[in-house]
Amino acid sequence: QVQLVESGGGLVQPGGSLRLSCAVSGNDFSIYVMGWYRQAPGKQREMVATITSDGDTKYGDSVKGRFTISRDNAKNTAFLQMTSLKPEDTAVYYCNVPDMTQYRLGNPTDYWGQGTQVTVSS
Repeated sequence: QVQLVESGGGLVQPGGSLRLSCAVSGNDFSIYVMGWYRQAPGKQREMVATITSDGDTKYGDSVKGRFTISRDNAKNTAFLQMTSLKPEDTAVYYCNVPDMTQYRLGNPTDYWGQGTQVTVSS
């Protein structure tokens, strides 16, 4: 049973910083890519950042230069360092891990965290 446990969300003022963590357990597959997504009320879920096991990263246009994704492969943990936060960053943030072994078998499988609320407000 794969579980993703997130932490680090909260209330912060504009211009402030937060660091989110996502710890994965129960996986019987090697984690190739980990990602952070977010969803604000009335909006679709959007990609924030992804990182491969080799450290290659991608960022959504709205967070480039402000957010940094990283991971500790030994601990199966991903992080999202959020700086220069804006009210537009307010959303529920979700950690995502696709099972690439299942994808290659034609059975696309994604695991998601429960979500953590990030609120940027003065």
